[in-house]
Amino acid sequence: MLRSIAIGTLILAGAAATAFADVYRWVDEHGVPHYTDQWVPGAQVIKSTRAHPPDSDSGDRNSSPQAGAEHASQLIAQEDAARAVKADQAKLREQQCKDAKDRYEKALIAKRFYKPTKPGEKDEDRSAEREYLSDQEADAYRIQVRSEMEQACGKQAATE
Repeated sequence: MLRSIAIGTLILAGAAATAFADVYRWVDEHGVPHYTDQWVPGAQVIKSTRAHPPDSDSGDRNSSPQAGAEHASQLIAQEDAARAVKADQAKLREQQCKDAKDRYEKALIAKRFYKPTKPGEKDEDRSAEREYLSDQEADAYRIQVRSEMEQACGKQAATE
């Protein structure tokens, strides 16, 4: 009995600690946004640990204007964070689409393709002669790259 109470207390303490963690947003050198609970150079706080307003059953929620203003500022901060995440996701999808279109365009222009290296093998380890894909393998590669482009951009955007 005492052991189960101790375990339950530890679980609740762990859940409470993660619920009150700050959230930081930073963008790496490739323009990809990252979110973390630990500060890194250049990171911005998008969610801070603030005192949460009391539960609705206590009746104190609307008792002070300061509590209402704090709650409103938390909602605004959460909405701003959600908009930032959506914008970052859209930017990432746009970049992935552009990269996929570039790969497809290069695949169409290229006349010959090298066979990929085996896992663990480097280009320097290969013999002086390179192995090329057959015409059928090259066509299959082009189909694969087009499929990846359609997946990244959508079928309508891929044809534009």
